[in-house]
Amino acid sequence: MSISLGRRGLLLGATGLLSGCGFQPVYMPTASGKAGPPKRELATVFVRIIPERPGQLLRQALQEQFGSDAGTPLHYDLAVAFSISGEAVGIEQSSIATRIRFIGNASWHLLAHDTHYTPLTSGSARSMDGINIFDGQYFASDLETEVVQKRIADACAQQIAMQLAIWFRQRADKQAG
Repeated sequence: MSISLGRRGLLLGATGLLSGCGFQPVYMPTASGKAGPPKRELATVFVRIIPERPGQLLRQALQEQFGSDAGTPLHYDLAVAFSISGEAVGIEQSSIATRIRFIGNASWHLLAHDTHYTPLTSGSARSMDGINIFDGQYFASDLETEVVQKRIADACAQQIAMQLAIWFRQRADKQAG
């Protein structure tokens, strides 16, 4: 019991130290309990169409991350270029690949939702995943490839959402300070 109390005290002490140096969670709500600036601003981002099936998966994942409401007015446009490439990493002596590594790369630009689409910030995200290939299992490999593309899109969406949330938080702090 004293161990759990000790750990609890250590965690509270560490939290106190971090708050003393200005550390705040990115998605911290306001004092009134409402959503903080990053959460509110992310809800006003329109994700432009991203071509191809992996792009559709990324767009859906971004929309889920942003939590956009249909009634929320749009203030920003997010333009994303996304691609997934594959490379054989497990190769038998007969030159047959037994493992494929997939690499997803996304570059994004946040634009103001005005007449000129003024560029505000940009960044990139990258994720890797892989599948094993077994002889005679074409449909299983095809289905697994779809699952891997979804995981890569989700990981890239999380990275983009966090980068944007940090940018919105810093922007709000500059405006407040």
